[in-house]
Amino acid sequence: MDALSGFFSLIWWLLFFYLLMAPQIQYKQLQLARLRLLKEISDKRNSTIITLIHRQESIGFFGIPIYRFISIEDSEEVLRAIRSAPKDKPIDLIIHTPGGLVLAATQIAKALKSHPAETRVIVPHYAMSGGTLIALAADKIIMDENAVLGPVDPQLGQYPAPSIVKAVEQKGVEKVDDQTLILADIAKKAINQVQNFVYNLLKDKYGEEKAKELSKILTEGRWTHDYPITVEEAKKLGLDVDTNVPEEVYALMELYKQPVRQRGTVEFMPYSNPQNSKAK
Repeated sequence: MDALSGFFSLIWWLLFFYLLMAPQIQYKQLQLARLRLLKEISDKRNSTIITLIHRQESIGFFGIPIYRFISIEDSEEVLRAIRSAPKDKPIDLIIHTPGGLVLAATQIAKALKSHPAETRVIVPHYAMSGGTLIALAADKIIMDENAVLGPVDPQLGQYPAPSIVKAVEQKGVEKVDDQTLILADIAKKAINQVQNFVYNLLKDKYGEEKAKELSKILTEGRWTHDYPITVEEAKKLGLDVDTNVPEEVYALMELYKQPVRQRGTVEFMPYSNPQNSKAK
């Protein structure tokens, strides 16, 4: 009886160890698959490949989803990657992000612009806010035909800076409290700072007049902060956008896990030609 209970105890501990370690092992395998594909893309494009991909990932025993945005840690890693890249070789930065800290995004954008060789930002799905700021720093923006960029107007807490300024202007300075006036002052400074930064990113590529126009359009609060700037609209604005996203980039995106769900929200069946099936 003791031997039998010991056997079941061993089985239980092995099962517990497997449940504990399996997600970690799977995640490690996923990382290795990403590295192999990144090496393949790098060899094919003869460039340094850097990724800034923010998707929800489930890590650990409980599969808790982790939500990611552009952070200071991201800027440290990307700056290190850009600094170590060969000066005579292009950089391909693959971006998939909802945005994040302005400070981190501006650091990455400045470092990317300073790279001596050609820089290319590849957007397979979306690069909003700070992601757009980084994309503007590149020599070439490569987007999927259905991918989007976004405005880069600064946000103060839960409100867009341009909306704070507009609210004070519409209501009148004498009708708002001191705290709101201080907030409006900070909002104006934030808009000017981001506008000047965008202008400096674009003036060498587009000329001073066009750079001023684009920097104003993208920061003045013309749209909501989550407004999707499509490829067609980006081209109408005057941005130089290419749509030749390498197929390997789409394969790479498949290797970024989403949180474990009971049922997928999207399913599809690739088309199979009935004529070919009959012929076989």
